[in-house]
Amino acid sequence: MVDPKPSHQPPPLVGTTLEEHILTGMRGSPGASGDFTSLLNAISLAVRIINARVRSAGLAGVFGYTGETNVHGEQVQKLDEYANDVLCTVIERCGRCALIASEELTDVRICNPDASYMVTFDPLDGSSNIDVNVSIGTIFSIFRAPDGGVSASSLLRPGRELVAAGYAVYGSSTTIVLSTGQGVHEFTLDPSAGEFFLSRPNLRCPTRGKTYSINEGNFASWSKGIQRWSLFMKSEDKARGLPMGHRYVGSLVADAHRTLLKGGIFAYPADRKNADGKLRLLYEAQPMAFLIEQAGGLATDGERSILDIVPTETHAKVPLILGSHDDVKLFQEFAAGTRT
Repeated sequence: MVDPKPSHQPPPLVGTTLEEHILTGMRGSPGASGDFTSLLNAISLAVRIINARVRSAGLAGVFGYTGETNVHGEQVQKLDEYANDVLCTVIERCGRCALIASEELTDVRICNPDASYMVTFDPLDGSSNIDVNVSIGTIFSIFRAPDGGVSASSLLRPGRELVAAGYAVYGSSTTIVLSTGQGVHEFTLDPSAGEFFLSRPNLRCPTRGKTYSINEGNFASWSKGIQRWSLFMKSEDKARGLPMGHRYVGSLVADAHRTLLKGGIFAYPADRKNADGKLRLLYEAQPMAFLIEQAGGLATDGERSILDIVPTETHAKVPLILGSHDDVKLFQEFAAGTRT
């Protein structure tokens, strides 16, 4: 009897699902009602729907721009619009969200005023890379809703008050990196099962890294301190691990994910063109800072912790420097002029 040919299909992932992980973390928590679990399940469903469209974008004819411009003056990609609609619809229908705020919405959207949570998100980060098939993602964060009703001002809170934050990466595999304030964990989508399974628990950002990530094309617009830091990163000094390798994708999700896993630093500082920074505090900086600090790294605007900054309005922007503890501290010394 001839043995059958071995299958080349990888075995499905087995283990803890995203839902099981959340339920385990909530078990025994004071006031646990299931609302939080239902909300995170809704977000993971939206991610699966967006992932399916991203995977077939070329065939579905959703590359390119819609012709519209968002609140930030940026051209809206077709997939931006699709991802935003999916997240808004799925989160609103789950009934556990009082208020939604999105990078693509001019104003906040009130869903269920009596619900316990508020959600902010960047529906499709890195959309400038959509047409060239580079990793993109979804970034989200969750606040507890205040008693007595919600409004846009309900979101003007420091990131330390977040109850959860995460991002999805649509890359060689589809993953969700999540923290509910008890460490950072990565979940990978098994397409055959349609479930996210825990693939890397308790992620820790190395204390130092070997790469730095910044748009060197902005060099002439940076302060003298940041220019000196950039030159230092490229200098020859083997004892200090220099020069550091330069990696810059131009998608925050991709650059921050690499930095979280492998260490180093991602920096998008203020410059002459963007005196207040370019990244959105609520939709990008706060959730990424929450995750990085939960993993043992640092996230600052060059001076203050991102998680201590209170937004002045829902679309406020901020400089963002995040990554390994020692690498971020070194950047701050150069930016402050205490290191030359």
